[in-house]
Amino acid sequence: MRALLSKAPGGPETLIMDELPDPVAGPGQVVVAVKACSINYPDVLIIEDKYQMKPPRPFAPGSEISGVVESVGEGVTEFKPGDRVLCTTGAGGLVEKIAVPAASLYPLPAERSFEEGASLLLTYATSIHALLDRGHLKEGQTLLVLGAAGGVGLAAVELGKAFGARVVAAVSSEEKAQACRDAGADDVVIYGRAPFDRDQSKALADQFKAVLGAGGADVIYDPVGGDYAEPALRSIGWEGRYLVVGFPAGIPKLPLNLTLLKSCDVCGVFWGAFAARDPQANRAHVDRLFRLWKDGSIAPRVTEVFPFEKGGDAIAKMAARGAIGKLVVKVAD
Repeated sequence: MRALLSKAPGGPETLIMDELPDPVAGPGQVVVAVKACSINYPDVLIIEDKYQMKPPRPFAPGSEISGVVESVGEGVTEFKPGDRVLCTTGAGGLVEKIAVPAASLYPLPAERSFEEGASLLLTYATSIHALLDRGHLKEGQTLLVLGAAGGVGLAAVELGKAFGARVVAAVSSEEKAQACRDAGADDVVIYGRAPFDRDQSKALADQFKAVLGAGGADVIYDPVGGDYAEPALRSIGWEGRYLVVGFPAGIPKLPLNLTLLKSCDVCGVFWGAFAARDPQANRAHVDRLFRLWKDGSIAPRVTEVFPFEKGGDAIAKMAARGAIGKLVVKVAD
């Protein structure tokens, strides 16, 4: 089978299309013929050896797939060959076939495309865990989403609205702002490109405060980091929750006196570890996501589909922070 492999640390240009042996389903496993694989920011980091998980080389990036069950291993009764499925993989998704635990699979609804199916779990499951378990978001509260036009950002916007919050989306361009309005954002902040000097940082904090209003943000969802973090924290409300989701703009250093002045919490969000430690709670969240998907409250926005051979280009676009919504690699028809 073909696989897009990382054989040495480096950027997307180092990925090589090569052949690997076809996988075999072991006990409790299912072999999936991959149809689509979405690209997420960890794919940028993992091939450069900058992610917390470092699989042995050669490996394929790609942490979220959809496809068709090809074969099942001993003890698997809930799936059969021909079933349409989706799952997260951690890595290894940019391949024609992959063996995964049956327990990690979810049925792909008949009315949904493979591209949509490959775009649901990682972003929405991260966001629902962040907003409910870590942010304790309640109806009527105000949610500020940084990097709101990316995959996790748009997921947070949609879920925030589904949970009855007022959602303020922060983005870097008018095109991205419109994507957030289309997703239901109540207000939008368009910020400049970091790095920021002290005056620019203060100006951005004032920009956030002006849109959020006197009460500030009850919850801040930050998948960006860098110089955007401190201005956002300065706009948080009393006893607000600041959710640390990711760092494509760099790892920030926050002045902790702000947490005292606002009596606020800074909360880390590590969905993968949560899902591994409490699979029952994670599955309950995913079941809720499927209900929200069915009733139209959420809908993965696939904005660009790349052919298998151009999978590296999708990762490069993600690295350049040029993605709106989800980028998907079409592995097979």
